[in-house]
Amino acid sequence: MEAGEEKEESPLPMVLSRFQLSEEYGFLLPNPLTELPPPYGPWMDIAHELPQLIASHQLRARIRQMPQLNTQHLQGREELHLAHLVLSFLTMGYVWQDGEEGTMKVLPRNLAVPFWEVSQALGLPPILSHADFVLANWKRKDPSGCWMPCRNLEPIISLPGGESLRGFILVTLLVEKAAVPGIKATIQAIHAIRHLDNELLHRALLGLAAAIGDMGKALQQMHDYVDPAVFYTVIRIFLSGWRDNAAMPHGLLYEGVSEQPMAFSGGSAAQSSVLHVFDELLGIRHSQESTAFLHRMRDYMPRPHRAFIKDISGAPSLRQHILSSADTQLREAFNHCITALVDFRSHHIAIVTKYIAVAKAKARQQDAGSIGKPPAALEAMGTGGSHIFIFLKSIRDSTREGLISA
Repeated sequence: MEAGEEKEESPLPMVLSRFQLSEEYGFLLPNPLTELPPPYGPWMDIAHELPQLIASHQLRARIRQMPQLNTQHLQGREELHLAHLVLSFLTMGYVWQDGEEGTMKVLPRNLAVPFWEVSQALGLPPILSHADFVLANWKRKDPSGCWMPCRNLEPIISLPGGESLRGFILVTLLVEKAAVPGIKATIQAIHAIRHLDNELLHRALLGLAAAIGDMGKALQQMHDYVDPAVFYTVIRIFLSGWRDNAAMPHGLLYEGVSEQPMAFSGGSAAQSSVLHVFDELLGIRHSQESTAFLHRMRDYMPRPHRAFIKDISGAPSLRQHILSSADTQLREAFNHCITALVDFRSHHIAIVTKYIAVAKAKARQQDAGSIGKPPAALEAMGTGGSHIFIFLKSIRDSTREGLISA
């Protein structure tokens, strides 16, 4: 935090709220709005029909008939986040309605201008990101019911993919929720280092390792709720952007915003702030190429979350503190965090292998026409634009290098 002296004395809730983090939900937007004010009904009406309009190839016509609405009536970050969520889903549907062979080069003014204005207000790019797809895209079926992801939660806005799309969003939501104790432990660890409180630091590191382990368990539920064939052939293209994508080599022209096309990366797990925070705390150093990609993905995070990561990166070095300490328990707890993070990244590699490499092989062996045609331009790339297997294995291996030897 910029006011270093104040940070040391700030209670946890105050530290979190300063960066628009929630003590209960972490980086997730707490209880997002599900409807915009009446003047924005034309957006909401289309958004609620999105899967059907895409399937019937009617979305583009509906969007072209949509009035251009004034965004100045949107009030507060909750309304802005819902507007960004809705407009980002409309944009992805408009661009990818007919697959990668029928992409659009121009986003019409009545969608492009308000999307750009809302994006500028939030400090987010005008494309679907993790902040939209997951963080702000959940609601309770029963508003008075408990937080049961696979029973009482569902996305506010959907794309094609049915139950697999729902499962993909909600399992990712589970991972974010499981990270919350780790975010708190991160703040406690920095506080402990500043006050030379090794007992508190030890407890914080144990809490962080446990949280990362719980994130891995949550991620494993992807196998239960998402069909690899549906993910690969139907869902994945709608998460794709127009940067580093051969299907849209020149980007997308936002009519009424710019005279030149603009290129933005698609949604990516690298846009989640959680692992960026843990990497900064633990002093993980990735390769130059991986670091460049990860730092670019921070541009796709809400401004306050980027500020939180920057703040953690500027805190006293946990690694140096432990190296200079003779406390073997601290060293073991630190290594436990590193091992948990390596395991989490290995789980992620296994899931990507199943949902991309294996699914791709099966799609080639059988006629997937009844499901969809997989995007050829993304065969070796992640939706964020990285060479996905090279990238994931690189960051997993560099994480392992962070272990402190006895």
